[in-house]
Amino acid sequence: MLSFESDYIEGAHPKILERLIETNMEQLPGYGNDPYCRSAAEKIKAACACPGAEVFFLTGGTQTNMTVIDALLSPCEGVVAADTGHVSVHEAGAIEFTGHKVLTLPGEDGKIEAETLEEYLRTFFEDENHEHMVFPGAVYISHPTEYGTLYTKNELKGISRVCTTYGIPLYLDGARLGYGLAADGTDVTLPDIAKVCDAFYIGGTKVGALCGEAVVFTKKAPAHFMTRMKQHGALLAKGRLIGIQFDVLFTDGLYLEISRHAIAMAAVLKDAFRAKGYSFYLDSPTNQIFIVLDNRKMKELAENAAFSFWEKADEEHTVVRFATSWATKRENVDALIRLL
Repeated sequence: MLSFESDYIEGAHPKILERLIETNMEQLPGYGNDPYCRSAAEKIKAACACPGAEVFFLTGGTQTNMTVIDALLSPCEGVVAADTGHVSVHEAGAIEFTGHKVLTLPGEDGKIEAETLEEYLRTFFEDENHEHMVFPGAVYISHPTEYGTLYTKNELKGISRVCTTYGIPLYLDGARLGYGLAADGTDVTLPDIAKVCDAFYIGGTKVGALCGEAVVFTKKAPAHFMTRMKQHGALLAKGRLIGIQFDVLFTDGLYLEISRHAIAMAAVLKDAFRAKGYSFYLDSPTNQIFIVLDNRKMKELAENAAFSFWEKADEEHTVVRFATSWATKRENVDALIRLL
């Protein structure tokens, strides 16, 4: 069975496994107070061109979103997100579990537009009853989005300006950030993201690590953030396990190198879909490919290949997702193409 179901179906990059084995018997302090976490943090700050940033290593994406958003908000605040945003549709109510509401805005191919955000915030504060409502306390975006689309630098700047005007932090979910940074045609870099965001995370789980995400607060982290991590089950006692992985990923450009491989494999697959006349749901420049399949063809393909259901298009067609990753083999891409 071929699998293009997601980008975290493999384990970890061999260099990470090798380094974990090499350091396995070292006796090190816990909770991120080890030399590998410190080294990884310094490499990340350098890659972001943000020497004053604070970096933390958390266990996974849902824990990261829940912990960061909860820490950024006061008890009477919610987080603004696109209606298709990951925290709104695919995190099992984790944000609401912390007592905060996800305040959704209509998105355009998964993205929030600055004008839509500004109108929402202006309308909220002009409402004479807003003291009786959930306050918008932070803005959540993801790059890439849930649909594999990317913000431009100007779009990010526009959203950041609105957030600054209203005095609320901008938080970027980077679960697949490597694939966004490596995509053809993007004008967004890590330093660009660090300039416009108050907080963001660099995804490891979906980009070569066994597990773990690196949160970057570009100015100052919320008070007692490590304690908040522990409360949310996002802090590893053996923090070295995540620190070592990011130390490897941010050595000699490995993070972007393996991300480019996923983009290259996705490009081969996209060309094949086009050549064979398949219909794209939208054009994603990243490692996620969204195809509208006839339900009979979907059932036929599913006998030999795994992919993800995304949404129902109509009674006879379904939107599905094929995802490549840092570990996708060309021979598997070719084998899938033969099935098409």
